[in-house]
Amino acid sequence: MIEYLVLISCIGFLAFLIPGRHQKYAAIIGWSFIILSLFAKLPDYFSLNNFLYPVMAVLSLPFLVITAKYLLSDDICVLQLSRAAAVAFLIYAPFEYIPSLGDWLIGIVVGQLVWILDVLHYPVTLAEWNIIARNSFRVEIILACTGIQSIAIMLGVAAAVQTTLRQKIYAFMIIAPTIYVLNLLRNVFVIIAYTEQWFPFFPDIASNGEFGYESFFWAHNVIAELLALVCLVLIAYGLFSIIPKLGRFADELYKLYSGEIRKVFGKDK
Repeated sequence: MIEYLVLISCIGFLAFLIPGRHQKYAAIIGWSFIILSLFAKLPDYFSLNNFLYPVMAVLSLPFLVITAKYLLSDDICVLQLSRAAAVAFLIYAPFEYIPSLGDWLIGIVVGQLVWILDVLHYPVTLAEWNIIARNSFRVEIILACTGIQSIAIMLGVAAAVQTTLRQKIYAFMIIAPTIYVLNLLRNVFVIIAYTEQWFPFFPDIASNGEFGYESFFWAHNVIAELLALVCLVLIAYGLFSIIPKLGRFADELYKLYSGEIRKVFGKDK
């Protein structure tokens, strides 16, 4: 079911890229179904004790209402935001919906992770083509572990405003290689932390009933997520430096959404 929700969202955003009067409606479909997919995944997130995405799902509801309102009024800022999402889907969709392409990227990441771990004198084995094992613990590398989602999102953000060719090249160099390498290091950290049981703390919070899962929880769901957020903020700052229009766009978005929220709480003067 989740796959179909994401597919409908993808179709909506890709349809948005085709000029015409339908664009705002296509964007509303795209935003609506991607948010529905977040809620459809809630049981999986709770089973993994991952609370970041459930919080995002709740916050996405007022975001959707505000976004739909301004799309219907042809607000240029929200249209640009939808363009960012559409470009991100355009980059990500081939890896998600062409299995051979997604598996190819996963295979490359797995090979590089094994190589890095070997360089660090931390040899591992492959239980399967995409499952790294050591000390009886196994880590499966899936498409979400390749960094392609973050790369697609940030490239989409960079495409939200008009840029020169030089700015496009600089933006790509800041985003793709940086996120890819940082993601490899993130995976290395999670693998070592989990297989060596670095963080066996607070099982009441972090355990899902699986032996040793606490270390994976703290390494993957907390530490790695927070570090990834910090890195994305720094990358965004770099983008704002080379694409000033992007900084102004972000400021306009903030004012738009925060203004709507203030109205709801009666704090708008």
